[in-house]
Amino acid sequence: MSYDMCRGNLTRRKAVRGGSQAGFTLIELLVVLVVIGILLAIAVPTGMGFKARAHNTTAKANVREARPAIEAYFAENDGTATDTDLDASTSGYEGMTIARLQAIDSGVTVAGLAVGTVTPTSFCVSSTNNGNVWHQDGPSASIVTGPCP
Repeated sequence: MSYDMCRGNLTRRKAVRGGSQAGFTLIELLVVLVVIGILLAIAVPTGMGFKARAHNTTAKANVREARPAIEAYFAENDGTATDTDLDASTSGYEGMTIARLQAIDSGVTVAGLAVGTVTPTSFCVSSTNNGNVWHQDGPSASIVTGPCP
């Protein structure tokens, strides 16, 4: 049987069934699903990495954002009854709280920010964002991961 004859039979069969057989085969649909699955397997872990980095960056930025208020508190808390904390027995970073930092700078992010140990010459401030904790332990220290010691 020649190619033309087979083609003719196929055309006649389509006419008998009432039209063309346009559509996708099962294999074509499975290939599309496999390709979509591969793309999702690549995209989802990458997206999760972006989310974790964003939370870390936010926590570090919150600590960095509080620094000007911390230094202003240190400068103004000179150990007199009229200083920032209104307590003559404290000086430097002593007596520092989130509320007092926010009184100095209303832009300080309160959510997740915590003041750890404070002394006249040192402090520890930490920020938690979605379980990611970063802190700065002293005026010249770097911002590092983990809670205040």
